[in-house]
Amino acid sequence: MARGLQNRRDQGAAPRAWQRMLSGRRLDLLDPSPMDIEIEDIAHGLARVARWNGQTTGEHAFSVAQHSAVVEEIAAHISPGLGPNWRLAALLHDAPEYVIGDMISPFKSALGLDYHTFEERLERAIHIRFGLPAHMPGPIKTLIKTADRACAFFEATQLAGFEHNEALTLFGAPPRDYRLVIEPQAPAEAQALYVRRFNLLSKAAGYESATVAVDTE
Repeated sequence: MARGLQNRRDQGAAPRAWQRMLSGRRLDLLDPSPMDIEIEDIAHGLARVARWNGQTTGEHAFSVAQHSAVVEEIAAHISPGLGPNWRLAALLHDAPEYVIGDMISPFKSALGLDYHTFEERLERAIHIRFGLPAHMPGPIKTLIKTADRACAFFEATQLAGFEHNEALTLFGAPPRDYRLVIEPQAPAEAQALYVRRFNLLSKAAGYESATVAVDTE
């Protein structure tokens, strides 16, 4: 064990509870501040987090960043005329996973309330940072969840080895008139896609100051 770490433990020092992001921000994991959240960090992280714990076919993992862009598209398909602020909420629906990763639902259930409390706290900070309500209205939450499950159905049957009927049982049927063929993108592509969608929706929603340059180098 490193001497410095041992000394900290001997002195009863609290363990580090923040993460340094590539933007230079230090995000307090126990009490996240909206001021320490940057879309560049979110896009970078989500593009490198794999859905299904990476248990998917293809050259690349299907990233949470690409998944989020699809969910936003499905939400707008289900609800034509959906405002850009709510489409932005759909894009950001899994944003906390840039910190906590994409845990599969059974594991989330096993971890229990503390995990969900942490996730909700981080989600509130993200929403406030980008001009969204801290708590989503019920109908919007339901719409995003429906779109999320529809995307999961396509992922399950096209990438994760699920049979059609098994996926129907677990996720329900996607919209009948919506078609999707998934081609997992490389991390840099998924990151750029996420930032483009964020910039477009932020500008349309009147949050133009939040937009950033697309830079995945």
